[in-house]
Amino acid sequence: MSPDFALNIFLPFIAFAMGACIGSFLNVVIYRVPLGMSVGEPKRSFCPKCKTKIPAWLNIPLFTWLMLRGKCKWCKSEIAFRYFLVELLTAIVFLAIWQMFFQSIGIWGVIGLWIFSALLISATFIDFDHMIIPDSITLGGLGVGLLFSALAPVLQQEKTWQNGLLASVIGAAVGFCVLWSIVMLGKLMFGQIKHEFPEPVDFLISQPGGEEEAIVIKLGPDDQYEWQDVFYRQWDRMDMEIGEVSFNDIPQENSGKLKIVGDGFIIDGLKTDLEGVKKVHGTCTRAVVPREAMGFGDVKFIAMIGAFQGWQAVLITVMAACCIGAVIGSIQKLMSKESKIPFGPYLALGAFIYIFTGAAIWNWYAGIWQGAFR
Repeated sequence: MSPDFALNIFLPFIAFAMGACIGSFLNVVIYRVPLGMSVGEPKRSFCPKCKTKIPAWLNIPLFTWLMLRGKCKWCKSEIAFRYFLVELLTAIVFLAIWQMFFQSIGIWGVIGLWIFSALLISATFIDFDHMIIPDSITLGGLGVGLLFSALAPVLQQEKTWQNGLLASVIGAAVGFCVLWSIVMLGKLMFGQIKHEFPEPVDFLISQPGGEEEAIVIKLGPDDQYEWQDVFYRQWDRMDMEIGEVSFNDIPQENSGKLKIVGDGFIIDGLKTDLEGVKKVHGTCTRAVVPREAMGFGDVKFIAMIGAFQGWQAVLITVMAACCIGAVIGSIQKLMSKESKIPFGPYLALGAFIYIFTGAAIWNWYAGIWQGAFR
């Protein structure tokens, strides 16, 4: 095998194939991790519909989905195109990283970027499905980012492992502080939804699917919230002006005000713990609901991004994510669509932009500021 053949054909093919295989594993992560399942047990993949375990000869990345035309071999149910998309996307990203960076950052740097890109892709699709980014990805990825910044300090544009690790720590800290500040500022500016009802409306707080399901807060016929979305932080409060109110169908005396906190209900200064109440219902004329512009998972996610790529990446990623989010949000409004898109995918896309064009964007951005201060 000639060096030219190995460098230009064989190794790029290996990078693409490896990316497709990792993409197949990411599909397992995307499906199982949010459900609390182990990615190792069961060891073999299975059809989500009929639960039939898939043999190795029918678990070939990219080819299997095309061969079966997107259908399960046994129950003929549809296999989402996203499975093929994740495998193809990961393969293309792995190939692009190899082609662009191998000669400049070496094998350890490439492996670090491969792991980083796999974390970004899995976080994106989990956030789309469940509006969360698991700690196993954000905090686990942060630890891996610190490790590879020491093994391959070139990821942080440094030459020694000490400087690489220091740059990674600074990047993670800057990422955490920047997005945490945005979350807190958003809370101050847009942190309440106020409902005013000219006539008393019914409200209900319950777990419609049983104790294992999310607690749902219903206000009148149209407005509904899940408990964990309302009480994001320990100090969040929901204030209501009420008429009658009952806990577990037992009427409660009240002075017209009900305060709901993350772990209970307060009427006239007396608190009833959440655990002892399965159902709250009554009437209300006003409700002030706390809300979040983004979740704390996004804060940890940008800290992970900073750990892999440094504080410059944090600034470019957040700026790109905000711009992309503003454009997509405007398009949604024009199309009159109310569907919510989590912020995590925007951050991941911004991070990918920095991976492949970061140096050029940073030089352009820094040049603007240098010109402004001359």
